Amino acid sequence: MRVIVPGLAFLSLMAAPALAQSDSGPQPTCTMCEGVYVPAAEIAAYSKKAVAEHRIDQQVRDIDIGKAHVALGVEHRGKLDKNGPQAVAEHDQVSEVYHIIDGSATLKVGPRLVNKKRRPADEETVRLYNGPGNNSDDIEGGVSYDLKPGDVIFIPAGTGHLFSHIDDHIDYIMVRIDPDKITPLKDEAASKVTLGDYYKKP
Repeated sequence: MRVIVPGLAFLSLMAAPALAQSDSGPQPTCTMCEGVYVPAAEIAAYSKKAVAEHRIDQQVRDIDIGKAHVALGVEHRGKLDKNGPQAVAEHDQVSEVYHIIDGSATLKVGPRLVNKKRRPADEETVRLYNGPGNNSDDIEGGVSYDLKPGDVIFIPAGTGHLFSHIDDHIDYIMVRIDPDKITPLKDEAASKVTLGDYYKKP
């Protein structure tokens, strides 16, 4: 003999739509994506390569997070007293976040570019790191920040940026946000190829 309890039947009927709604609710924008780890030794190897080869911008990783690409760069800049023409950089679609690791410098930022010119499409940084954009001679009404270790600065896409002075050097980690996925992906294997003998995994 089957016994039906009215109260329990009612609750089960009420729960069914709720379960259906939860299944159709917000879903992860990156389906079954793994975390990505970059060891300190690899970052140090990029810094070593930068000094040895006089490189400024180096892409460590570029990963797909579902609705965007996010990249990690290691940057090293030497002493700078004065800039030449067209030293301001601006990226149309890629935003950047700097975390200063070592050294100090003055960075000028702002959206109003003076005498802007398109960056060459075949330039390495345009193709691989930060996509199309402009260079310019100056930033009208720009704001200058004195950067030191521990500081963080956000540079939205379309915002010009210029290191106007570097005391001796500045080293920083850069995170790039690329919502249009215009930059190529780069994984650990590709990073090892870039570094060659500079990186010996512990």
